[in-house]
Amino acid sequence: MRILVTGGAGYVGSVTVERLLAAGHVVVVLDDLSTGHAAAVPSGATLVRSSYTDQAVVGGLLREHAIEAILHCGARSLVGESIRRPSIYYRANVVGGVALLEAARQAGVERFVFSSTAAVYGVPAVTPITETAPLDPINPYGETKRTFEAALRWYGSAYALRSIALRYFNVAGASERNGEVHDPETHLIPTILGAVATGRPMALFGDDYPTPDGTPIRDYIHVQDLAEAHLLALEATGSRLGVSGESALALNLGTGAGFSVREVIRAAEAVVGQAIPYETGPRRAGDPPVLVASADRARAILGWAPHQGSLAEMIGTAWTWRLAHPDGYPADA
Repeated sequence: MRILVTGGAGYVGSVTVERLLAAGHVVVVLDDLSTGHAAAVPSGATLVRSSYTDQAVVGGLLREHAIEAILHCGARSLVGESIRRPSIYYRANVVGGVALLEAARQAGVERFVFSSTAAVYGVPAVTPITETAPLDPINPYGETKRTFEAALRWYGSAYALRSIALRYFNVAGASERNGEVHDPETHLIPTILGAVATGRPMALFGDDYPTPDGTPIRDYIHVQDLAEAHLLALEATGSRLGVSGESALALNLGTGAGFSVREVIRAAEAVVGQAIPYETGPRRAGDPPVLVASADRARAILGWAPHQGSLAEMIGTAWTWRLAHPDGYPADA
């Protein structure tokens, strides 16, 4: 299969490109490198430095490389920024996303996988969260993802686009080749490892939640397990989707268990062999006590299951990669 991966120079995208190449697919990466890293793109893929929001560029790429399927990992994804600057999130995630869909429609590409987010659920009433839970995002980031998922459904019914949206919370870990480098860094595990490397305390936002140890519980999946889900979803778009043959599916990914912030810190201490410095502060607005996804539907439809579900595996691979790449990617050193 010939696949276009938007955002393929980013953390999730680059590890997925590794997996797609290993499975024998031809991969073209489209990334403007505003947050991605050219050095993260494996040598077997073709890197085009541009934006998925540029319909003319995308249309030319789809035709030039005879693309058969699109994996859309490119998006703006900082919750706080989305609240401060919703306009850029609607321009990139919605307007730009529709430009990508239009380029695909005009080029005759009918297979599409969307790397979405469980932020579309907002603050759920029940956990583990299933795909039938109401979609009620509490920030522009989640709202723009929900809007684009709706576009996929309508493009499916009107233009025969076959799509799968994968919803997940937190991604962690690293492959041997690629790891997580963000600026600013907002994810818990790399923030913890950054505190180890610098000696500066990390912030723990709230310790008075109604959970066993007072800190929020979140679902995590290893980045290589997510890459496998992307591969399986792309393959599934080649035939009927799901048991009822829907043209657009939404599937949750996760372990179904979840870990508290303190559990993640303790697991990291075991991995790195030292105490993690942190300072406890007030809760962040909008942080629910527990967010855990049910992945039963992904198991049933894709045959997907996490293979690196322990905190030790996720933190261990992230720490190993960080030790081997203390300055991040070569172009960033």
